[in-house]
Amino acid sequence: MNQDVIITCAINGAADTAERNKHVPVTPEQIANSAIEAWNAGAAIAHIHVRDPETTQGSRRVELYAEVCERLRASSCDIVINLTAGMGGDLYIGPDENPTAFTQDTDLVGAHERLVHIEQLKPEICTLDCGSLNFGDSNLVYVSTPEMLRIGAARIQELGVTVELEIFDTGNLWFALQMMKEGLLDDNAMFQLCQGIPWGTPPNFALLKGMVDMLPANTSWTAFALGRNQLPWVAQSALLGGHVRVGLEDNLYLGKGVLATNGQLVERSVNIIENMGARILNPTEAREKLGLRGIQ
Repeated sequence: MNQDVIITCAINGAADTAERNKHVPVTPEQIANSAIEAWNAGAAIAHIHVRDPETTQGSRRVELYAEVCERLRASSCDIVINLTAGMGGDLYIGPDENPTAFTQDTDLVGAHERLVHIEQLKPEICTLDCGSLNFGDSNLVYVSTPEMLRIGAARIQELGVTVELEIFDTGNLWFALQMMKEGLLDDNAMFQLCQGIPWGTPPNFALLKGMVDMLPANTSWTAFALGRNQLPWVAQSALLGGHVRVGLEDNLYLGKGVLATNGQLVERSVNIIENMGARILNPTEAREKLGLRGIQ
């Protein structure tokens, strides 16, 4: 069991959830304030997407990321900033009779363009989604090919940003380990084991243990599961030696029919971890444990 646990709060994500929970932050001010709320509750890391303030949908606009970072860095909050670099991989296949007629919701760009905000803002951590995935039940495919991943990993390494490898299936993990062999990942690369996302790895404890057993020794890793499995996975991850992730990106509820805030989800995870006898690390301790470069 992990006795020194880092809590990441995934603040908002990019899914169409803002209308389902009024606490999902949309504007840069709301996102920054929600990250500060999570920090006050015990989170050491904020994993951040941005959204178009008009449509509430996920966005890649650099100025939105910049405003969130500026607000956090200007505050007394020292939370570790972890920016997604996963936007730009959405491919909506056309109808069966014309599958190459990609729909207008498609947002598919190359590896370098997915990292424009990372290059400009230099967060301490950014993500790299380590494989393609049939996403949901329609014609959406998230595209992240081996060539894209090698290009992205090399550029993140050049920038000196710590990479968090988003693992949605065992093949993703296999390829991430291959990139490690090729020298494309630094020693402090982090692994995020994502479960319950259709159609990736199911939220199954045996599968989680199988992926953990594939990880190199002394690797920093976190696991999470979606929806009602989010809080049980806090215990599961810590028991297997990992850190934890909670937040409105992955789960909108504190309990059945009770909408959550990010702060409440972090508070609940703190209670779970401390009642298991472990300790919550603050941002300074998390930076030291993960080998981060610190706030610039």
